[in-house]
Amino acid sequence: MADTPAGRGRWLTGWNPEDEDAWHQGGHRIARRNLILSVLSEHIGFSVWTLWSVLVLFLSPGIGFGFDPGQKFLLVATPTVVGSLLRLPYSYAVTRFGGRNWTVFATGILLVPTLLALYFVQRPGTPFWVFLAIGAVAGVGGGNFASSMTNITAFYPQRHQGWALGLNAGGGNLGVAAVQLIGLAVISVAGNTHPSYVAAVYLPLIVLIALLAAWKMDNVDAVRADPGAQREAVRHRDTWWISLLYVGTFGSFIGYGFAFGLVLQNEFGATPLEAVGYTFLGPLLGSFSRPLGGRLADRLGGARVTLWTFLGMGAGTAVLVVAAGLHSFGLLVAGFTALFVLSGIGNGSTYKMIPAVFAKAAEDEITSGHDAHGAFARARRLSGAVIAIAGAIGGLGGAAINLAFKLSYADGSGSGTPAFFAFLAYYALCVAVIRAVYLRRRPAGSGDPAGTAREVSHV
Repeated sequence: MADTPAGRGRWLTGWNPEDEDAWHQGGHRIARRNLILSVLSEHIGFSVWTLWSVLVLFLSPGIGFGFDPGQKFLLVATPTVVGSLLRLPYSYAVTRFGGRNWTVFATGILLVPTLLALYFVQRPGTPFWVFLAIGAVAGVGGGNFASSMTNITAFYPQRHQGWALGLNAGGGNLGVAAVQLIGLAVISVAGNTHPSYVAAVYLPLIVLIALLAAWKMDNVDAVRADPGAQREAVRHRDTWWISLLYVGTFGSFIGYGFAFGLVLQNEFGATPLEAVGYTFLGPLLGSFSRPLGGRLADRLGGARVTLWTFLGMGAGTAVLVVAAGLHSFGLLVAGFTALFVLSGIGNGSTYKMIPAVFAKAAEDEITSGHDAHGAFARARRLSGAVIAIAGAIGGLGGAAINLAFKLSYADGSGSGTPAFFAFLAYYALCVAVIRAVYLRRRPAGSGDPAGTAREVSHV
């Protein structure tokens, strides 16, 4: 592994983290440095992406905004959709421009939606379409996830990717809780009439992290993929099975992160202070649980961990149905908090499945006589492409959750129960997919007389 200055930035040439000698001689330190800065950039990206989950709680008639619940759910769904759609081009941008170079750009551009929010959120009478447009621009923060994950996949050996990807994504997911904590601090200190203060906090942080990324990060030549990598990835059915599962895990995490405060306001008439005071805990715990999901998947297998996660999420959703029926504030908060934790674990375990599936494919190619280095290099490129595709589709699941709530509350009943039943049905579908596709008993006479469950992947 060599750190070679070239052109506009540093490029690591001949990078191969699977080389254990080179890894222990210094490769792990390079990977760790890039991981830390990647986490910081992604963290700020998530905060800007979910900024409107907090700002929307301020938009009340008391400060000149009279938006109804349907408009508010649409507003928080907008950055979710845009951020999800940007994940594919953001992931490809890393392979085109380099991880360091793209991280600097992707961090710096966060200034645009932050400055727009800072200006317009304090202007009473601003038309709703203006806020929709600003929310759409904030979607750039959601794109950071795909570029960051694609980049970090290239830095770490397959045996450590569950932990590294979980830590990278978990640190980014903490941005959801962080922006809500900042919102809580602003409401507690300055009241609920100064939402611009929330956006103002992020301006110096964006500049600082962009400068640190330019100073300390590296580009990796191994991450450069041919333009057909994503086209090749879409031909693998595992891409679509894993994407379906990621809709259930990450879609739940980000969708609930945007919607939780609005649900409390619509179900119980919570004030902005009450809503933000309860909504930060779930995303916080869910962010910390994501690396745990990756670590458990490293040890037990991603499919097994994901299966148990969806079973738990089904139970948590049943708690929400009961809480809505009893009109129990405490039970609803407890149910949502459990769902955040479980979705965080599932995020880590589902993403661990991606490199595992393609590593297995590479092993099969080697067994058939193919070159080992080429097979694993191809597996890495495809893993990066699938991470982008699954991330984009999973993020759209978050928009679907907010739209489900919008429809649920549109009938004037003031209850999210119809949406909860829809989520429960989807989690049941995910359980069925995991059991049928990735966990099944070997047929009798296959060399496994005990008939124990085995993880299988079809590539």
